[in-house]
Amino acid sequence: MTDIEKAREFFGKDTYATVASGIQIDEIGEHYSKCSMNITDNHKNAYGGVMGGAIFTLADFAFAVASNFNAPQTVSVTSQINFIGMAKGKCLIAESKVIKDGRTTCLYDVFITDELGTKVAYVTITGMKLSH
Repeated sequence: MTDIEKAREFFGKDTYATVASGIQIDEIGEHYSKCSMNITDNHKNAYGGVMGGAIFTLADFAFAVASNFNAPQTVSVTSQINFIGMAKGKCLIAESKVIKDGRTTCLYDVFITDELGTKVAYVTITGMKLSH
């Protein structure tokens, strides 16, 4: 079984992200993940834009995959999201990369764009390792 197959099997248990939100894991690496979500009417707010909570769910899931795959269990301690612009495409893409991986804490950046390259959000997440 490949790493991406292992990641998809394990994180498939996060049914809010994978089933309810429709997020999928596209790439996995050491302290890195790329996840995507096709935008549906269920993700949209009353104005027709993607709801902030849907965008944040994608960012949080990408962080979870990047920080927990083949690593100690890590949970988010703080998160900050900056909404940059509205998605113009039909799919959101989140790339999560480690900035600092310490003994008990870590810091990740998550950039969210659409498939057209439109910048949608920038997220920073501080994680705490529950076991090390």
